[in-house]
Amino acid sequence: MIFSPPLVPARLIRRYKRFLFDAVLEDGREITGFCPNTGSMLGLTEPGSRIWLSEHDSPNRKHAHAFELIEAAGTVVGVHAALANRLAEEAIRAGLVADLADYPTIAREQRYGARSRIDFLLSGPDRPAAYVEVKNVHFTRKVGLAEFPDTTTARGARHLTELVEVVRAGQRAVMLYLVQREDCNALRICGDLDPVYAENFAAAIAAGVEAYAVKCRVTPAEIVPLGPIAMDEPRLAAL
Repeated sequence: MIFSPPLVPARLIRRYKRFLFDAVLEDGREITGFCPNTGSMLGLTEPGSRIWLSEHDSPNRKHAHAFELIEAAGTVVGVHAALANRLAEEAIRAGLVADLADYPTIAREQRYGARSRIDFLLSGPDRPAAYVEVKNVHFTRKVGLAEFPDTTTARGARHLTELVEVVRAGQRAVMLYLVQREDCNALRICGDLDPVYAENFAAAIAAGVEAYAVKCRVTPAEIVPLGPIAMDEPRLAAL
């Protein structure tokens, strides 16, 4: 995924009210922009950090700039959560996620479960359909180890329960964690920050839900899915 037009460099002043941030552009102007990430962004909001912004001239937008990348712990990290699906599709089509590239049809945002939409529904002849739920990941506390989630996520826990029902119905269910940073070689479910999610994850794996993680190379010019990284066992002992 190439950023076009090119991103605008800046320095972060603060991120607040979930969807807003203040920054200083290279020409000295202070701006307020939109932060396309509803999570805590734990470890990714340090004032003074180098960041990169997309710039938009639509009259329908309240803010011209959107928060895309931040430099943290010596690496560039993608914070735009909605890009995870686009990058996940690139990873699937490139054959980076198990055998999912073998499915000839990929449908996006399909209804399933009680009140959810699956990110991708893969289908093909003579095989069970594959329901793929994508989660954006950028949190780390230990060198080389990505973690999810970075805060409690009731919605994420519900998705795991619904994926179990998909397996029980005879179809494939896949959790795909898209890591928007290159400095991690494994992903662990973060049981101390969300024990319910960790419990649901363990139950889902036991029921036959598949889980994969793919990391990306992130630069101010582009984000490229690189390949799979290891999935650690859920650390339920920490609960």
